[in-house]
Amino acid sequence: MALTKGRRLTMNDGNTIPVIGFGTHCADPSQKSICLESIKIAIEVGFRHFDGAYLYGTEEQVGQAISQKIADGTIKREDIFYTGKLWSTFHRPELVQKCLEESLKKLQFDYMDLFIIHNPYSLKPAPELVQKGEDGKFITDYVDLRKTWEAMEACKDAGLVKSIGVSNFTCKQLEMILNKPGLKYKPVLNQVECHAYWS
Repeated sequence: MALTKGRRLTMNDGNTIPVIGFGTHCADPSQKSICLESIKIAIEVGFRHFDGAYLYGTEEQVGQAISQKIADGTIKREDIFYTGKLWSTFHRPELVQKCLEESLKKLQFDYMDLFIIHNPYSLKPAPELVQKGEDGKFITDYVDLRKTWEAMEACKDAGLVKSIGVSNFTCKQLEMILNKPGLKYKPVLNQVECHAYWS
C-alpha cells in the first residue's frame, strides 16, 4: 500500500481508501438521532471515510446524513468512502448479496466502496442478529467461507461494491481465502476490531 498526498492508501485492487475513518457504531439504540447529527458534523469538519456495519443498526442514519450533505452541496457521493460489513448470519452464499442490498437500500447508495466479512465465524440465519441458545452460547452455522468469498466476488462483479475484504480473520483463515482455487479477487484488507460485547 502506498500513501497518496490526499492521505489515502492504494489497496491491492487499485482503489484508494482514506487512512482516517469515522466509526458509526451506536451502543444505545435510543441515541440514533445523535448518530445522524454526528455524521453531518464529521462531514463538515472533513471526514470522508465512514466505517459502518449491518450489525450497528445505524445505516439509515448514516445514509440520511450523507444525503443531506449532498443535497446542501457540501459533498458529492464520490467524495465519500463507505465501509460496510457482512454480518455473520448472512455467510451462506445465497444470503451475501441480500445483506449487501439491504444495507445499500438503508444507506440510499447505488454501491458500497468497501464491503468486508465482519467476522470469520458463522451464525445461524435468524431475525435476531445475535442469537444464543439456552446454554447462553451463540448458535453457530457451518459455512465454508471460501463459498462466502465467492459470493463477495460476485457482488463486486455486479458493481454493487468496489472493493472487498475481511475483518478479524486469523492468518490461517486469511490463507484459506488466498489459497482458494479459482480466487478472482484478493481481500484488500483484514480489518481488526475489538468489541466488549464479544467477551
